[in-house]
Amino acid sequence: MKRRNFIEILTVGGSIAAVSPVLANPLTPSAALQRPSSVHEKILTADLVVAGGGLGGCAAALAALRNNLTVILTEQTDWIGGQLTQQGVPPDEHPWIETHGATQLYRDFRKGVREYYLMNYPLTDQARKRQYLNPGDGVVSELCHEPRVALAVLQSLLAPYQSSKKLTILLEHHIISARVINDEVRSLEALDQKTGKKIMLKAPYFVDATELGDLLPLTGTEYVTGTESREETKELHAPEKGNPLNNQAFTVSFAMDYIKGTNYTIEKPDEYEFWKNFTPSMKPAWSGKLLNLAYSTPATLIPKTLAFDPLSPNTGKPMNLWDYRRIINKDNFIPGTFAGDITIVNWPQNDYFLANLIGATPQEFKTHVNRAKQLSLSLLYWLQTEVPRPDGGHGWPGIRLREDIMGTEDGMAKYPYIRESRRIKAVFTILEEHIGVKNRALITGKETGNSAANFYDSVGVGYYHVDLHPTTGGNNYVDFESMPFQIPLGALLPRKIKNLLPANKNIGTTHITNGCYRLHPVEWSIGEAVGLLVKFASDKKVIPRDVRERKEMLTEFQDFVRSQGIETHWPEG
Repeated sequence: MKRRNFIEILTVGGSIAAVSPVLANPLTPSAALQRPSSVHEKILTADLVVAGGGLGGCAAALAALRNNLTVILTEQTDWIGGQLTQQGVPPDEHPWIETHGATQLYRDFRKGVREYYLMNYPLTDQARKRQYLNPGDGVVSELCHEPRVALAVLQSLLAPYQSSKKLTILLEHHIISARVINDEVRSLEALDQKTGKKIMLKAPYFVDATELGDLLPLTGTEYVTGTESREETKELHAPEKGNPLNNQAFTVSFAMDYIKGTNYTIEKPDEYEFWKNFTPSMKPAWSGKLLNLAYSTPATLIPKTLAFDPLSPNTGKPMNLWDYRRIINKDNFIPGTFAGDITIVNWPQNDYFLANLIGATPQEFKTHVNRAKQLSLSLLYWLQTEVPRPDGGHGWPGIRLREDIMGTEDGMAKYPYIRESRRIKAVFTILEEHIGVKNRALITGKETGNSAANFYDSVGVGYYHVDLHPTTGGNNYVDFESMPFQIPLGALLPRKIKNLLPANKNIGTTHITNGCYRLHPVEWSIGEAVGLLVKFASDKKVIPRDVRERKEMLTEFQDFVRSQGIETHWPEG
C-alpha cells in the first residue's frame, strides 16, 4: 500500500472547509465530511484555542495564560490530564527527572502532587520525611500517584485563570468541523456532548492537543500514520515495507486493590473464553497466550516470566506485576488508612492490537474500545480465578475492581491509552539517526561517545528509550536504547497550515521516534513550547514558521523559552 497524505478537505467557493460529521460516539473521530453548521448557540473568541485537554494541551494553555493570552481549552471527556488522568497511566519518566530534563512548570506540577498528599493524606512520619515522596512506590516512576490527585493539581494550576476569565474550559466537547481559508484556520465548531448544542470557536491560533490528531484531517493539515519504510527514512529499525494502517496497540487501563479473606470476583466477561485462549500472531513470535505471566521481553523478544503476588510486593526478580504501576503503597500511610495497596493495570497482557482507532468509523471505534474493555475485564477475571499463585493455588478472589479510582461505572479508564497518533508532515522530521544509539553510531562512525543530534532550533529536551508496543500489523515489540534528546522547533511546524500547531503525539516524528517522544514529560514540554511560540509569534506579528526561518528571531525565541524555565540542551558530561 502506497503512503499518502491523509488530507480530507472540501473546497467551497474558493475557501476550504474541512470538517467531520456529528458522531455516533462522541469520542470518535471520523473521516466523512460536511460543511460547518451555520447555526451556533454562541460564538466564543480568544487569543488561542486548544483542542484536547491532555498534558500537552494543559501545558500549552498554561504557557499562553501566564503570558497574558486568553485561551479556550476543549476536552472530550470530563477530566483534563490525558494519559495521566482519564487514561489512568502513572508518569513514565527518565531517571534525572527530579533535577533536570524537564520544564520547571512540569517539575512544579510534580511538586504539587507531592504537596497534595502531604496536605491531605495521613502519611507516616517516615513517608513525610522522604525527599521525593512516591505514594505508590511503583516501579515505573518515582511519582506513582492516583489519577484524581493529578486532576486536582492541574485544576489548581488553571483555577486562577478561570476565575479571571482568561481561560474557558469546555469539558465533554469535541471538535466536529473547521473553517480554513488560504491555509489559515479561522474557526472550529465544537459540539457539547451533553446538550447537542454547537459552539463556534474563533482565534488567531489553534493547537491540536487531541489524542489522535483529530484536527489534522479537519483542517487539511498534511499528515502520516503508521510505519514508514526503511527506504523512506533510512532508519535502522524501520520495517522493509511501510504501512499507514500499522499502529501501536492501545490499552484500556483499570485500577484494583486486594483485600485478604474476601471475594470480589466479577461476573465472567462475555469474551473471556476468547481472550483466555488468544495467542497473538506476531513477527517475531509472541511467547504464548496473551493472558499469561510470560511475555516477550521488549528489548530481546526472549520469553520472560513475571511474578504476580498482591501480598508480597517488592519480590525482586522476576518483577512482580503488582508493583509495576502501583499508585498507593498502604505502608506509606497510617495503618488502617488503606485496606490494601492500589495498582493500575496497563500491562502487556491488556494491550489491544486487533484494530486501529485512527480513522475508525464511529461504530468501529465503539466496537473496539468495548472489546479492549472486555480484554481488560478478562485479565481481571483471570487474575481473580486462574493466575498461578506462589503457594501452588490459582487466583486471587480478593482482588477488587476500583471503579472510583477511574471515575467510571464500569471501572475502566475514561479514554483508551493512546500510544500513536496521526503525525504532521513537519518542516523537519525527527529520525532514528538523531536519537538512537546504534543508528547514531552508524551516522557518526563512532561506536562510543555519541550524543543525540544537536538541533540548532531546540526548544526543549526529553528522554526515554524507544518503546514501541506490538502493532495492529503484527509486529512484536521494538525496544532499544536512545540518548537524551532535544525537541526541534521544526518538528512542531506543519509544512502548509499557518496557524495550527501540534501538542501531543502528533508532532513531526516517525513511527520509530514516536516511541520516545510520546511520554508524559516530553508531551508536556512540547505543549509548553507551543504555547510560548503562539505568544512570541503573536507579539512579532509573524506566522510560527517565520520564527524558525529567521535566525535572529529564532535566537530571541530560544532565549524567551529558556527565560520561562524550559531547558533547550542537556548538561554536558
